[in-house]
Amino acid sequence: MTRFYLDVHALQTVPPSNLNRDDTGAPKSAVYGGVPRARVSSQAWKKATRDYFKAESLLDPSELGVRTKKVVEVLADYIRDADPSQGQADALKLAAEVIVATGLKIEAPKRKTSAKEAAAEDDAAEPVPQSKYLMFLSARQLDGLARLAIEGAADIKAFLKDKDNKARAKQIADTRHSVDIALFGRMVADSADINVDAAVQVAHAISVHRVENESDYFTAVDDHNKDTEPGAGMIGTVDFNSATLYRYAALGVHQLAANLGEGLRDDESRTTPVRRAVEAFVRGFTGSLPTGKINTFGHHTLPDAVIVKLRTTRPISFVAAFEEPVRGNQGGHVSEASARLAEYIPDIERAYGNDDSTLTWVLRVGPNTQKLAAIGTETASINELITSIGQAVAERLEKPA
Repeated sequence: MTRFYLDVHALQTVPPSNLNRDDTGAPKSAVYGGVPRARVSSQAWKKATRDYFKAESLLDPSELGVRTKKVVEVLADYIRDADPSQGQADALKLAAEVIVATGLKIEAPKRKTSAKEAAAEDDAAEPVPQSKYLMFLSARQLDGLARLAIEGAADIKAFLKDKDNKARAKQIADTRHSVDIALFGRMVADSADINVDAAVQVAHAISVHRVENESDYFTAVDDHNKDTEPGAGMIGTVDFNSATLYRYAALGVHQLAANLGEGLRDDESRTTPVRRAVEAFVRGFTGSLPTGKINTFGHHTLPDAVIVKLRTTRPISFVAAFEEPVRGNQGGHVSEASARLAEYIPDIERAYGNDDSTLTWVLRVGPNTQKLAAIGTETASINELITSIGQAVAERLEKPA
């Protein structure tokens, strides 16, 4: 298949917030263009996007996966759902053997450090083994592995000693990937042959302007205090910042199609699942928001502007438009950031792009983003944007290579 990419760019303003903390609890930051910027890691926004798939029911649960170290427990649940006659202990044993057959190493989890937790573990049953790292498996893969376990339940060790059955376990774990696995990839250190190359690359979101973290000193009143007990029941500090972020992701549609393989549903063409996955990603990436300290700050914003490009050249980030930070001398950053993009995008596309094969859509809000109107085809709503992108992707997928 001819390679083609979907570039998604967004300008999004967030008020005082702490979307993504570092090891000290402060908002993450980075130096770009010689000045400190607010930063939100790519991991944080990928997780938010995956959560958005479920929260907004963008995809059927059967099209999604689970990423966990507790793969044995999860698979045991699938086994018991498929065969309720299996007891919990037997299901766990079957699950452990099948997981090992896929090539994944499992081990008993390390003991908790506190005396209370250690005592609790001493009284508990044998700990269920876990993988050493987070393992991504689709619902369909777990279903298939559960059926395989039940098939060999009479003597699972002997069943999986058979080379064909062992190969079936690995093959089940490496086919019918869920949309989130196909998008974000899977790394299996113990069995690299079932790795999945990610179709999506997500940049760390950074502010288009200089940002210094601030600290909020807070007090909390004890509701049960009496008049003779003045003063706060609790005091503390929380770090925060506010920023206009430039967000960017590149989706290799050809890689996504390869990862999804024959598709997710037997009654669909190969094109349909790819189109639905692309539409879900664009909607999910655009609408999602990391929820760090959201109960404290309530930073529920959406992008002021979204620019999407479908191109056959390699992906191009427009972050260099902000290498010199926006000053916001007139107050606010969105207007100047939009003007920077409106000037930078045509320049870099003229130098490196391919006008004949590149399609561009713009979704924007308010007069501050007016200068972006001429960048591409304006869409009036997120639904119109998604529909236009999905249609263009499907048309390119259906073209002969």
